[in-house]
Amino acid sequence: MSDAATLLEQAQSAIRAAARRLAHERTALAGADPDREQVRCYRLALEAAALAAARALCAHAREDGGELLALLAAIGAAEAAGGERPFAEHERAAALLLAGTPLPAGLDDEHRIMRETFRRLADEHVAPLAERIHRQDLLVPEELIARLAALGCFGLSIPQRYGGLQDDARPDSLGMVVVTEELSRASLGAAGSLITRPEILAKALLKGGTEEQRRRLLPPIAAGEKMVAVCVTEPDHGSDVANLQLAARREPGGDWRLDGVKTWATFAGRAEWLMVLARTDPDPAARHRGLSLFVADKPAFRGRDFEHTQPGGGRIAGRAIATIGYRGMHSYEVVFQGYRVPACNLVGGEAGLGKGFYLQMEGFAGGRLQTAARACGLMEAALEAALAYCRERRAFGRPLGQFQLSRYKLARMAMLLAASRRLAYEVAGLLDRGQGQMEASLVKLFASRAAEYVTHQAQQLHGGMGYAEEFAVSRYFLDARVLPIFEGAEEVLALKVVARALLKENAR
Repeated sequence: MSDAATLLEQAQSAIRAAARRLAHERTALAGADPDREQVRCYRLALEAAALAAARALCAHAREDGGELLALLAAIGAAEAAGGERPFAEHERAAALLLAGTPLPAGLDDEHRIMRETFRRLADEHVAPLAERIHRQDLLVPEELIARLAALGCFGLSIPQRYGGLQDDARPDSLGMVVVTEELSRASLGAAGSLITRPEILAKALLKGGTEEQRRRLLPPIAAGEKMVAVCVTEPDHGSDVANLQLAARREPGGDWRLDGVKTWATFAGRAEWLMVLARTDPDPAARHRGLSLFVADKPAFRGRDFEHTQPGGGRIAGRAIATIGYRGMHSYEVVFQGYRVPACNLVGGEAGLGKGFYLQMEGFAGGRLQTAARACGLMEAALEAALAYCRERRAFGRPLGQFQLSRYKLARMAMLLAASRRLAYEVAGLLDRGQGQMEASLVKLFASRAAEYVTHQAQQLHGGMGYAEEFAVSRYFLDARVLPIFEGAEEVLALKVVARALLKENAR
């Protein structure tokens, strides 16, 4: 562990030096503009994410004192420092994993019980449905939504005074992370992502909604009575949120009409409430300051296409976008044509005008942390499958798990999972203290990339069977591809959030 600490200090010094060079090479860069050096800033952000994850893992290993975590921490620290460790550490870590040594989660009793409860639910009620939902591109069954609602899944981030599970005086983002991990371990699309949209809207309402809105909107969300979808992305703007064009125009009497198109609105067909980021100030110069947040009401539809016309002529229509993975909720392109939203559903009321971007970002911080948790659940499923296959499959006269390269891969997979998980737990604590906006992007960046590697290697270790749909690793591989794309694309988080923060900090 002392060697790991030394390596981490070296990595920290190298990242600081690189950030200072970038920040001071040009006067303009002192204003923290990563677009001038995108490739270098992108690399810097990835290195900073790896360092943060390795630090979190090393801290956990010191607390735990066990051999497995110490080995994984040494491997992670060496990677963060850009060096190599002797393969003996990978060999020993893999041997422990293959022998059944679990990765310690380091949870207190309350969260351990929560993990066990939702693991049972996921194993008994989600896993048996996962393959059929994926292969047939089905919508999540209503009975599964009801089971999750009965356990309070949709109220994990909502205070008790508004009908949720969270202690009014003590926020608990860790509970949301733990539950999300377990549901995603069984199915990313059919369970692990169900609570993301309620999480995002709830955070925005808690941050900037009026008290009347919180009391009216949060209890039905917490109870699972109203499903939520988020309509932010637009066809021509993607992650460029400041230039969104869907227009909200005020009518006589104070209500609003929405006109425009949103895309990648997951669960928009089944959802009754749509969180819509719309432009209330038509002046292009207003950019993100001209955006406001609305809650639009619609009937629930279970089909791949839907259409609804309001009394008075407002219309909304959606079509599901075919995707290679992440199936179970359907992602939609949604068209709004004069669609009416009552004045009481402008988040924050009149004080919320022009604040939509900031409220949406508040919600997205929780969503990005939750994406890291989803990545951890997917990684755990892939690692478990790879370990089981490596124990049973024989090649060239011996079990696959006895080969050095197999053991190297298994150890690195476990290290990435353990590091992602511990960093997610740390960020959960930061968000509970009103901090961690940048760190939520950092952990999403790291864990999403880690999940791609872990699911890829799990599939590779299965050989030809990893390409067959009858083995779940093919689903894990396809599902992992969405993680670096949604809830903030990898490149946008690296350049616009992480690198910008590093340059600003080191330009002083």
